[in-house]
Amino acid sequence: MKPLIITVLGQNHQRKDWIFDFEGAPFADFVAGLTADLEPLGVGVRLVFNTDITITINSYADLLNCIKISSPQDNHHNHCVGHLISKSERLDIMEDIARAVRRVAFAPETVAPDVEFRKVCHNCGCGC
Repeated sequence: MKPLIITVLGQNHQRKDWIFDFEGAPFADFVAGLTADLEPLGVGVRLVFNTDITITINSYADLLNCIKISSPQDNHHNHCVGHLISKSERLDIMEDIARAVRRVAFAPETVAPDVEFRKVCHNCGCGC
């Protein structure tokens, strides 16, 4: 089973329009559904919360950047969802996370190295 980790960082919300409850039942159900979809395909999804790092949320891009996707088997560690999917089509956080997870799970070779993102970082704590 290929391990894949979704990490939710702490958030400091500056605006009420970009708040999402990552600890609520809808998100837990989403992750459970994503896990159920991917396990038969050999991908094990694990959700973790890291409140040691806090992202200031001023926009949807910041909301995307508070979610990190890792696939240690593919040497991909803590890529921001925003970096993995580039532009969001519908500003749907769960849809965007699913897109990022599937990209890392099934096409990790299409993820550009971290060096490629040095010019576009948005306070996400990824070190770029």
